[in-house]
Amino acid sequence: MFRKFAITLGLAAALAMPAAAQDAARLTIETVHSPAIEGNLEGNTADREVYVITPPGYDENPDAQYPVVYFLHGYWGSPKRYAEHHIEFTAAVDKAAEAGHPMILVVPNGDSKWKGAFYSSGPTVGNYEGFVAHDLVSWIDANYRSIPAAESRGLSGHSMGGYGTARVAMKNPGIFSSIYMMSACCLDPQAMTPEIAQRIEAMSPEEVANAEFFQLAAISTLVAWSPDPTDEGFLKADTGLREDGTIDPLVNQRIAANAPVVILPQYLRSLTTLDGFAMDIGDKDFLLEGNRIWRAELDRFGVDYDFELYEGDHTNRVNERFADHVMPFFAEHLDGAGE
Repeated sequence: MFRKFAITLGLAAALAMPAAAQDAARLTIETVHSPAIEGNLEGNTADREVYVITPPGYDENPDAQYPVVYFLHGYWGSPKRYAEHHIEFTAAVDKAAEAGHPMILVVPNGDSKWKGAFYSSGPTVGNYEGFVAHDLVSWIDANYRSIPAAESRGLSGHSMGGYGTARVAMKNPGIFSSIYMMSACCLDPQAMTPEIAQRIEAMSPEEVANAEFFQLAAISTLVAWSPDPTDEGFLKADTGLREDGTIDPLVNQRIAANAPVVILPQYLRSLTTLDGFAMDIGDKDFLLEGNRIWRAELDRFGVDYDFELYEGDHTNRVNERFADHVMPFFAEHLDGAGE
């Protein structure tokens, strides 16, 4: 009886105490339903895992609203994988807040059946682009105290996510006001060849599932950018391989139509009207050439941007770069991020 009374008394005392202050950034794992991804042929779930990191003091200031930084992870990744191996998300939000720039950080899961849909749109993978630009932004604005305006939203990403940053921002103007591309992939078009097409068509589902990184990435881009709902195979994609051993030009045109350097003239105004545009890449990164071509086209069309070539490879300094460069960039450019 005494033990029961003591437990009851302790519980009552705990309930009477004020809630502990949120003195550090806090990670909440949410599930966001995306109508844009519904009905895809791969069976990719429309219920997307999303990491939301709120800054210190979020709970104690119920009237405060915050700018939001969205981050898109790379291929063969997820919010969890990036948090464990690449970027300390909560530490980056803490560091920004300590500098007087409290911001919300949002990291959606862009995974798909074959490890990444490249934040693209099509019947096979679903509309990941629409998920990021519309479904996710609307959900965050409805469920968190974000500042619901483009001037207070930034979009960033690494590798596949760097590509996704360019794609989503270019094709969805007025949603984000500033962007930061980290070591972006897929900026210039890579043509399908008969040799590659033959290898892909000869692969079984098990062989595709166990393919090495670059081979599977090539398959994933094909599935995203050259879908074929009538394909009797398991990929639901069109390699373009014809009976005479050549590639149907339409397939390579479709692939090229997803490259930022190709679509830049169409969506030029989306980039020239940004409040901030930055990108970086390591001097030993295997994606250097594509980034060089991209910057040359930006220069040719008069797009203003900040660029830094730093000492490093594709992943070894991503955590440092995110905390010390990406977050401060958005602190400078997003309305409501503090002085």
